[in-house]
Amino acid sequence: MPGWSCLVTGAGGFLGQRIIWMLVQEKELQEVRALDKVFRPETKEEFSKLQTKAKVTVLEGDILDAQCLRRACQGISVVIHTAAVIDVTGVIPRQTILDVNLKGTQNLLEACVQASVSAFVFCSSVDVAGPNSYKEIVLNGREEEHHESTWPDPYPYSKKMAEKAVLAANGSLLKNGGTLHTCALRPMYIYGERSSIISNIIISALKNKGILCVTGKFSIVNPVYVGNAAWAHILAVRGLRDPKKSPNIQGQFFYISDDTPPQSYDDLNYTLSKEWGLRLDSSWSLPLPLLYWLAFLLETVSFLLSPVYRYRPLFNCHLVTLSNSKFTFSYKKAQRDLGYEPLVSWEEAKQKTSAWIGTLVEQHKETLDPKSQ
Repeated sequence: MPGWSCLVTGAGGFLGQRIIWMLVQEKELQEVRALDKVFRPETKEEFSKLQTKAKVTVLEGDILDAQCLRRACQGISVVIHTAAVIDVTGVIPRQTILDVNLKGTQNLLEACVQASVSAFVFCSSVDVAGPNSYKEIVLNGREEEHHESTWPDPYPYSKKMAEKAVLAANGSLLKNGGTLHTCALRPMYIYGERSSIISNIIISALKNKGILCVTGKFSIVNPVYVGNAAWAHILAVRGLRDPKKSPNIQGQFFYISDDTPPQSYDDLNYTLSKEWGLRLDSSWSLPLPLLYWLAFLLETVSFLLSPVYRYRPLFNCHLVTLSNSKFTFSYKKAQRDLGYEPLVSWEEAKQKTSAWIGTLVEQHKETLDPKSQ
């Protein structure tokens, strides 16, 4: 199938950018369309400087604009859908999250049918699997175990329903008489250079005398490096486009982890930043059951005040559970069916992320001491 093209949504994001960087190296690729609501000027500049035979087209548009999506999909062979609102703290209104994550995905599937796009790779999330309770332990979980989140919170709910829509769309009849093939990837917590989550944690620690906030010391998780998460999406595209591999992939979801050792979120943050003098402060922390019930109490207060005042608790039950559960998954199915092997080792991922954190530390020093500039 020579001469193909690909649309990437959420292309200005942490994962989306990495996917674009890798995608442009693919054989026979003629065009990449990078779609996002808004791009930072430096991201546009980076895309324009990519050494590639494929044309890179930057499109700014809303995932909720059906006409925009129809235009973006015209003449496209494959869609990689990473655009999403990620929020587990309750900052963003519920309806906004449901609109973007669920309705946006449904809009995009419809645009693919109308424009006869034959392959659709959806970036889902491990959150669609749970954890539903901090007492629930899943170690080295697998796809056939059918773990499913029961949280009503907008992020896990919207991603779960969007993934169901994507997998149900597999086999849909396209306008040109062809067939739509879909699959979904469920990456673990993604870390690496340019992660806004890690950036916020580090900046907050630097403002707090180098002390990292303790948020998830009871957890055991297996985070995935951003380069490996992006690589899995490239392999999923290759698989859906390959008539031999495709039947094993169509309508399937895959957990995406790598060889990052299982550890707590706090340990990960410390390991990545300790070279720069940052440290954990675990001198005081509440027992987990008490922390959970405090979150429940705060959520109740928030609900009771909601008719007259929007009170947002510092943390909620879902966040406490997410941050403190033993919840790890195997990438064996992705290895078997997608041919997935992590491109970047734990040592290399750690070194790259730590070096980037070093630049954040330096920037912070310069901000505090303008003379050093």
